[in-house]
Order: sequence, then C-alpha cells, then structure tokens
Amino acid sequence: MTLRTLAALAATFFALAACGTADPAAGPTPAPADSTGAAPGSASPRPSSSAGGGGARPRLTAADEIATGIDVPWGLAFLSGGDALVAERDSGRILRVTGEGRPQPVYQVPGVAAGGEGGLLGIATRGDWVYAYLTAADDNRIVRFRLNDSESLNDSGSRPEVVFDGIAKAGFHNGGRIAFGPDNLLYVGTGDAGETGRAQDPGSPNGKILRLTPEGDPAPGNPTAGSPVYSLGHRNVQGLAWDARDRLFATEFGQNDVDEVNLIQPGRNYGWPEVEGEGGTDGGRYTNPLVTWPTSDASPSGLAIAGGTLYVAGLRGERLWTVPIEGDRLGTPEARFTNEYGRLRTVAVAPDGSLWLTTSNTDGRGDVRDGDDRILRFPAG
Repeated sequence: MTLRTLAALAATFFALAACGTADPAAGPTPAPADSTGAAPGSASPRPSSSAGGGGARPRLTAADEIATGIDVPWGLAFLSGGDALVAERDSGRILRVTGEGRPQPVYQVPGVAAGGEGGLLGIATRGDWVYAYLTAADDNRIVRFRLNDSESLNDSGSRPEVVFDGIAKAGFHNGGRIAFGPDNLLYVGTGDAGETGRAQDPGSPNGKILRLTPEGDPAPGNPTAGSPVYSLGHRNVQGLAWDARDRLFATEFGQNDVDEVNLIQPGRNYGWPEVEGEGGTDGGRYTNPLVTWPTSDASPSGLAIAGGTLYVAGLRGERLWTVPIEGDRLGTPEARFTNEYGRLRTVAVAPDGSLWLTTSNTDGRGDVRDGDDRILRFPAG
C-alpha cells in the first residue's frame, strides 16, 4: 500500500452503530428515491459537466451482434472517436471494438493475477488516459496508462502507473467498477473481499464507494477531508451511473436475500453487514435501497442510464432490468431478455446513444453458447 493510501485511510470518518436486519423481498420492489430513511448527508460538490442520463431511450429490439468470442469481458469504456475498449478479466488483455471486423488486442495489462472473480475488471477513459481496476498479486489496485498505434502488445503504450492500491482482494467480492463522474473525478466501487467488517471500517477502502482525483488522491469535498471514502456499508458494488440530474446510482450484490439499487449520497452508510436490502435505519444511521430483487432474479453487475431509465445487467438472473426514473421516485422494474443471452455483465451507453451489453457465460458460472462471450448493441431511440 502506498504512503498516500495509508495517509488517506488514516482519516477518521464518523461513528457507526448496528441496526436490525431486513426482511427478504418477494420480488422487484421500488421505493421512493427521497425516502432513504437517513438524515441528509454532506452536500455534493457542484458537477462541472453532465455525465450521461439524458438522450433518448434505446430501442430494445433485435440486437446487433458486434463482437463474439471474447474471453470473459468485464470492463467497457468508450474512446472519444466512438470505438470501445473491452477488458478481458482472465487474460488481462484490452481489446478495441469498432463494430466492424474482429476486436483487436491493443494492450496487455501487466501484473494481473486472475482467479475466482478477480482479474482485469473495470476500465474508464479520460483524455488519452485509460484507467483499469485489477487484481494483482497482493491487492486490488487502479492503474492508468496510454495507448499508442503499435500493433504489438509488447509495445502498445506506456507502462502502467499505479494511482491507488491497497484494496484487499479475495476470490470473490472484489468490486471493480470505475467511472468518471460529471465532476470529472474518479468513482470506484469496491467489495468487502469476504470480510464483512471491512464495509463498516472507515480505515479500509473495501466495501465502499471511493471518490478520487485523476491522480488517485482523495477528492476535494469528500465527506471527510483527506479520506477517499465517499460512502460506506457496501457488500459488493459493480455498477455506477449518473442520471440527467447528476445523481449517482449504484448496484450492489446481496448475500442470501436481496440485491439492491442505491441512490448514493456523500457520507451515507448503506448498512452492510447489519442490513441486507430494506430494513431498519437505526434512527437514520443507515440508508435503504431504492429497488431490491431476490438474488436469483438479478445479481446485478453493470448499470447504465439513458432516456430516464436505469438499465441493470443481471448475472445469475440472466436478464436486463429496466427501471424508470419518475421524478424523485423509481418506477416498477421490468425484465427483458430473460434467459435469452445468458449471464449479463456490463451495460453502457455509447457516445451515439446506443446501448451496449456484454454477456458473461465464459466466466465459469454460465452455460457457454456458440459465439460466447459476445457484445450486443441496441440502437438509440
């Protein structure tokens, strides 16, 4: 762990206490977006620009199959020209996808120690930098690098620069989603790495959503100065997206009962492991989710927002959930493509407004179909 990370995590956050457990949900359950049951948190910094959430709702009709034969696709990010970068979890490769011809390997991320749910996970782009969240020999970490036009993976760009490390790793619950927000800061979803107490420990980066500068420092305006922690009490966050009002939403894997969609506000505590799903807030200490599903129906990983709708990719549930945003409320979820494509990992809105969806049937838990894994594209509305 770097000295910068140690110093950041040494900052005190706030006092925590326990509360009761939640009752399991019987099905997709929406709740008002303004009824979190918690006291107001710190004010969010004013975003400098908008990041997604607007535009027309994509047409979920027949999909264009734009890439096949990908080895466990996980992260997906777009370049300024519209091409996509896709991270292969187990191989550590990054592929460039243009929609024409086969995806081309453009970078081999060194130091990836794939195993279980770990490996090369989320990716994000900012200017000519590519950011990657990866499982290394001793931890989960975030690196950044630049690509060039070389056709050789051994000479395909700059050496990675570690911007944040010291996130505990395990065979599961590694989190891994990263995204730049409308404030041009880097948001990071982490997991508890199998030790539930980390989620409530302000000195651990695990079980959190972190908010960092592009250089990996704790972002100005975080709930506690000098700390990277933006919110805590999370089990395993793998989806981050902002709506047209610049509100941050996140998906979270439950344990035995329910999965969640949360509205993320700075300084809030989302309850894990004291609460799974909706339950007692201990007088406002914990924040309830907006929507829950039985774990068999979701296991939500990727999250995207377009046209006033949340799109949630389900792994175990093998379906894409759509959830309308209705002012300060979320509407009733609707399942699409149930069992049609298998396990769904990542969903993202492209610069042209189309919706991209990746399968995850080669990850060791799915039924592999001809052509797996694949990337599907649904046109803008």
